[in-house]
Amino acid sequence: MLTWLRTRLQQGIRTIRFPRDGADFPERFRGRPQASSDLGACLFSPEEGRYNRDYRMATSTRDALVTATGEVELAHALDERVRKLFRRSLRLRSVVAGSCNGCEAELVALGNVVFARSRFGVQFVASPRHADGIVVTGAVNRNMRRALELTYEAVPPPKLVIAVGACAISGGPFSGSPEVSAGVGNILPVDLWVPGCPPHPLTTLDGLLRLLGAIDPAESKDTVTKLS
Repeated sequence: MLTWLRTRLQQGIRTIRFPRDGADFPERFRGRPQASSDLGACLFSPEEGRYNRDYRMATSTRDALVTATGEVELAHALDERVRKLFRRSLRLRSVVAGSCNGCEAELVALGNVVFARSRFGVQFVASPRHADGIVVTGAVNRNMRRALELTYEAVPPPKLVIAVGACAISGGPFSGSPEVSAGVGNILPVDLWVPGCPPHPLTTLDGLLRLLGAIDPAESKDTVTKLS
């Protein structure tokens, strides 16, 4: 036991300060594309172009993900009434609607000691009846569409829908197939679009905090206001 305690003390604090330390990515990290692109359909492969180091890509509309310059209009805060309901305690239900599980792995990472989403009041729950919204991943195949609709109906209003990853946004590599939807936006009203294949945990967390009004768009990206 003493050895474990000593080791833990030597490790120090592992939780990053958000988002000041968010730029410390490995060399192979691919952030926002530098040229014309549809981020909602982008699989972030080397063949699709060059990428910068900016992880901030989540938007409030699908159209905002289509860029001619590489710049995107980042997500804006919910209206004040809804924001006051959610900003201290946002509960989300995950719906895996036909996925390779890459996006889910990154969502799980949001709960680890490094990213620690719970410090911002964001939690995942087991039942949609206990949730404030749903997080949709996957291409929404035929077998999952009705389950997705029922889950959405079970969430009490007001409720949020967050589309995470290329498959949920546009169908991803399966776009055009009759077996999948061309994005969850064709089925449900979406409040936050998080591009990526899969999105980095900080991309998702940045979008959530902007949605909650915890990041002041008038300030630098290093500024996060208190969730009060």
